[in-house]
Amino acid sequence: MNLSNRNSVRVLYIDDEQNNLITFKAAFRREFEIYTALSANEGIKILQEIPVHVIIADQRMPNCTGVEFFRSVVEKYPDPVRILITGYTDAEALIDAINNGHVYRYIAKPWNEMELRNAIYNAFDVFQTKKQLQQNIEDLQKANDELNRFIYSLSHDLRSPLMSILGVIKLANLEQSVNDPNGYMGIIEQSVNKLDGFILKVIEYYQNSRAEALPESISFKCLINDMLESFKPQNTQIIYDTEIQQGADFKGDSFRISVILNNLISNAVKYQRTEERDPRINIKVKVNSAKALISISDNGIGILHEHLDQIFKLFFRAKNTKRTGTGIGLYIVKEALNKIGGDIAVHSKLGEGTQFDITIPNMVVVEEPVLCG
Repeated sequence: MNLSNRNSVRVLYIDDEQNNLITFKAAFRREFEIYTALSANEGIKILQEIPVHVIIADQRMPNCTGVEFFRSVVEKYPDPVRILITGYTDAEALIDAINNGHVYRYIAKPWNEMELRNAIYNAFDVFQTKKQLQQNIEDLQKANDELNRFIYSLSHDLRSPLMSILGVIKLANLEQSVNDPNGYMGIIEQSVNKLDGFILKVIEYYQNSRAEALPESISFKCLINDMLESFKPQNTQIIYDTEIQQGADFKGDSFRISVILNNLISNAVKYQRTEERDPRINIKVKVNSAKALISISDNGIGILHEHLDQIFKLFFRAKNTKRTGTGIGLYIVKEALNKIGGDIAVHSKLGEGTQFDITIPNMVVVEEPVLCG
């Protein structure tokens, strides 16, 4: 404890015997700011006026025991740390004090000055720690609220003008109303799409880190077919081979599984070789009662061997391609799998292609058979 804080420790001592109060004050008045009360009612009046750090109460008082007093004030005055003075070693009473009165510790009568002094110091340390924790929670809540506002801004305030720009570009291209021999409109469209893609990845990352894993029934055939429909119009030259064997009901986090598959398929599309005459993406799914095994492979540019243990790190970008990504996608894949208890492995040969193997546990609850005796 900071020595400069010692004299600022405010201690309330409640005891129905005046001599005990006098002795206590004489022993500790030079070290602490002492307040004393002969009854529970007097103690409550002091609490109403003075923000004390430590409350000490005698267990055996005529109208109200120490435990009963602590229980009566804990809701309205939760911050002070409570110490019980007792001449009895009744285990049941002590357990009751700790559970219902939120008592930090008890001191046996007659109390030892050194023991009680140390108890007060330690109680004040606990008080400060609790207050710091409360402040940290408030700061965290504030930061969380600010992050929520930032993500809202990303998804609405920033994306809206980007979509407007893309709309104007597409309209100009359709009407051929802009003379653009140098292809500047195409460059602008590409840049806007890249920025929008980055924003979507940030939103994806945020949602993955916050959303609760909710098991839903999943048909991988429907999920993957719907997903591929969104890729095919922009990538007509790529052949998509799918082999889906779902021989059991599967429940999982539909949102995160969609994020995982979408990112991996997107990467397979993005990093195809331009010179490849037969660009292919193979998707295989095998589902049983325990898990789903998913393989996504391509015949694209591949990944450098020395990059394989780095590709799941945040903002990592491969150096063997001019097609730079956001450096977020595979990180989100790994984090999403961690959230749902899944796993991923990667195999790649430079110039030949890459394969990702994913394992996702089935969240279907299997009923144990009831055995008759």
